[in-house]
Amino acid sequence: MPSDVRELLSRSALEVAPLLLGAVIRHGDVAVRLTEVEAYLGEGDPGSHAYRGRTPRTAVMFGEPGHLYTYFSYGMHVCANIVCSPEGTASAVLLRGGEVTEGLDIARDRRTTSKSDTDLARGPARLTLALGITLEHGGVDLMTGPVRLELTTTGVDAAASARTGVSGLGGGDDYPWRFYIAGDSTVSPYRRSVPRTK
Repeated sequence: MPSDVRELLSRSALEVAPLLLGAVIRHGDVAVRLTEVEAYLGEGDPGSHAYRGRTPRTAVMFGEPGHLYTYFSYGMHVCANIVCSPEGTASAVLLRGGEVTEGLDIARDRRTTSKSDTDLARGPARLTLALGITLEHGGVDLMTGPVRLELTTTGVDAAASARTGVSGLGGGDDYPWRFYIAGDSTVSPYRRSVPRTK
């Protein structure tokens, strides 16, 4: 990945997110073309893990752009984000969904519950599982691997909506920071946040 991509990723996640549509995330023999992402702006964004500042968990989000931030969702699913913005400013793009373009057999073996190939990486936890991304990949430099980002100059029909499943001040129509390729079958269904009951 050329050094000017690092410069591109040093912009705000809101600028970077739509530019990642159609890009490829590659890990080993599996490649996924991104069709859905979400932007998170760190300390100025109530929906971001970095909203309350730097912690050992979120330190990578405050580091050099172009690294991977991974975390557990609901204590059982790994999600992955691309760190954006200049070093010292937390900002990241959540990888929400994509199309497996290489390594289909491997992705199928990892995602045995998928009913179709379009379902293999449709959703953030499914995407990481199809790619074999784990918590141990947190902090990986996407320029040197083993997880790599490949940008494309091919345009896509991009659309935007509120972020899916984000509750409170970080969700709703005030944050239309979910970007996706309109009409693509690998985009996950939009889901509004539902408050948890005890």
